[in-house]
Amino acid sequence: METELSEFERQMRREINAFMDNAQETRRKAVTSPPEWPKEADEAAKAPRSKPAGSPKTGHRVKLAVRTKPLELDTVFEHVSSSISKIEAQLEAEKAARKAGYPIIGHVIETQRL
Repeated sequence: METELSEFERQMRREINAFMDNAQETRRKAVTSPPEWPKEADEAAKAPRSKPAGSPKTGHRVKLAVRTKPLELDTVFEHVSSSISKIEAQLEAEKAARKAGYPIIGHVIETQRL
């Protein structure tokens, strides 16, 4: 019985020492390295964007009715301009539509401020 008790005490001392060494190592790491924050907290901290990251912060979105042939149905051509002038944004959209291969510009469907 005495051998079992002494063996138990030795085993407990080994486990306690191993635990204490591990706790000291953890404390050393905490002191030397910066804290690691969970990734979910970073994602929640950012506000959702209403626009994609590459879009301009100011300007207009112009929608034009365009055609490639005179008797064709209108198709919608959308252009995003960084200009704050509504007329300048419309002229930019018309130039972009012609460059994209739509020679006939019908009318402006919508001009939306960004």
